[in-house]
This record gives sequence, structure tokens and C-alpha cells, in this order.
Amino acid sequence: MRTALVIGTGLIGTSAAIALSQRGVVVHLTDHDPEQARTAAALGAGTDEAPAGPVDLAIIAAPPAHVAGVLADAMRRGAARGYLDVASVKGGPRRELEALGLDLSPYIGTHPMSGREKSGPLAATGDLFEGRPWVLTPTRDTDTEVLNLALELVSHCRAVPVVMDADAHDRAVALVSHMPHLVSSMVAARLENAEEAAVRLCGQGIRDVTRIAASDPRMWIDILSANPGPVADLLSDVAADLEETVQALRSLQSSDEVKRGEGVTGIEDVLRRGNAGQVRVPGKHGSAPRAYEVVAVLIDDQPGQLARIFADAGRAGVNVEDVRIEHATGQQAGLVQLMVEPQAAPVLTAALRERGWAIRQ
Repeated sequence: MRTALVIGTGLIGTSAAIALSQRGVVVHLTDHDPEQARTAAALGAGTDEAPAGPVDLAIIAAPPAHVAGVLADAMRRGAARGYLDVASVKGGPRRELEALGLDLSPYIGTHPMSGREKSGPLAATGDLFEGRPWVLTPTRDTDTEVLNLALELVSHCRAVPVVMDADAHDRAVALVSHMPHLVSSMVAARLENAEEAAVRLCGQGIRDVTRIAASDPRMWIDILSANPGPVADLLSDVAADLEETVQALRSLQSSDEVKRGEGVTGIEDVLRRGNAGQVRVPGKHGSAPRAYEVVAVLIDDQPGQLARIFADAGRAGVNVEDVRIEHATGQQAGLVQLMVEPQAAPVLTAALRERGWAIRQ
């Protein structure tokens, strides 16, 4: 791949363009908002000048509802040798393209499983996709050359290619992305009119659950409008669990021992099923999740504190597998939770204490 055309310079399109440009590909940028394309070009994503002729690969980075129209236009004017889109839904756009009667041999649907709460070119980064799955949904008609171009794009972005059927992909992302986003938004919505005294008690748990609720609603309306059926089916199952959990909690209020016992059983069931599902979430490097020990360190909100902690862990010969930061409400301090292998926890604890860090059990 020597040349590429990115149509749509939002977060995903600009991030892919930056990654390609960094690897020597000449990238042309276009957007329905020319100012956005100019911004992406200024960030080093490529040039907003039109290509002189067909490029090797056209990347359609438009919302799902617009993919078919933008792609059809690009194909009809012969913009590239190969075409792909990066929309988060695959089945619908493919069927729309088929209905238009286009030759789809030069096209492949793809979806990089990466993103941020922020959108637009200013949120883009060349390492956005590094180590993340990038789904490819070829059909029997997909030309081998186009599949190879898609794989080259994934390689340049340092992502991990995953081949799936388009409809299977849509059911999967409904489960692991679209439905969780709506649930996160529903939880966050409870905070909108909550008393300030209650909100001030927010800890890491509520931050974890509501983090993705900060995303752009307009973008998510586009996504959910393209995949409503699978998401609705999953939310129906969640609603059934919620109803059963509500009934179990009501039973816990009863003075009848039998009813209270039923309530305990109901709550325990949903918590245990939650445990069973959570352990299936892939851990580091996509492997099975590991059980880590947590070393909690109290830090001041000062420049260089995190760098010092990691440097001291390195001197102790301990690899930090994961990290969380819990901010203290109303104070210039926080709690850094360092996840390490169980056998490394006592070593790290002793080393950090020796260097003056305040360890919290």
C-alpha cells in the first residue's frame, strides 16, 4: 500500500490516517466538513488535497447510516483499488450495498474495536488501535487483493485481525459494547438529579461503571440505530434480571424468614452469575484473566508522583500488571492501586515503604 484515501476525519478515520502516515503511506483526507479535514492534516494525518488518481485503499470512516451512500459514491467514481469501512455495525451497510447492485468484490467491511469517550480529529492518536482486535468481515465475493490491503492496514495500525461473519459481529458488539453503553448511561442518569452530598461519595466503582456514558450521544444514536434488534434482545434479558433482583430485594425487607431466604437466594444467584461472566473477560494480552494482588499507595496530587512510584517498583524488580487511581473527594490526594503478581506484592510493599511511600491495606 502506497496511497490511501480516508473519507471521514473523526476519531477513527484520523487515527488510522496518522498510523498510515507514520509508516510512509501517502494519505489523502476528505470530510463533509472541510475544516475537520484541515485539522486532521495539521495533526500529521496526511494531506487534504485530492489525489491525482485512484489510490490503493479507500477507508470509509462514516457513521453506519451513511456508509453505504459514501461508499457507493467512492466506488462509482473509481476512487481506489480497494474499499473498506470502519463502522461499528457490519450487516446493515453490507445489505444496503447489495441492494444498490454494486460489485462488492473490491470491498470488505471492518471494525476496529477501539475508541475513546472523546470524538473528532483532535482526540485522534496513531496508537489508538495498538494491540486491539480489528474485525474483518469478508464475503465469498471479496477479492483476495482487498483482503490483503485490509490486513496491511491492520498491521500498520498494530492491531490484531479477527475474521468474523458480519451478522455474528453485530450480535457480538451488541453484547460487549452497545448494550453495556446503554446500561452505563442508565446508571449515570441516576446521578443527574442526585443530592450533592450523595455525589460527593462517588468512588472508583461508580467511576468504572459510568466512564463510557461520557461519549457523544449523537454518535451513539447512529450506532444504535444500525443495530437495534440485537441490543433490544439483550436489554430485554437484562430487564428480566433486574425485575427478579428487585423482587429479591423486596423479599429481604420481609419479616417472613422464608421470604428473606428466597431474597438471599435471588441476590446470590445474580452475583454468582456475574462472577462467572466477569472471569470470561480477557485479561492482559488477551489471555485468561489473572488474579492479582493490589498494593494501594497514598499519593499527593503533585507532578511526578506516578513516575516515582513506577520507577521505585522497577528498582524493586516488580512488574506492575495494571493500575487504578482513586481520587480523594475534595482533597489534593489520591489512592493508586498497583496490581501485581501475588508473590510480588510483599516485595513491592516492603520496597515502597522503605522509600517513604504510605501503603494502605
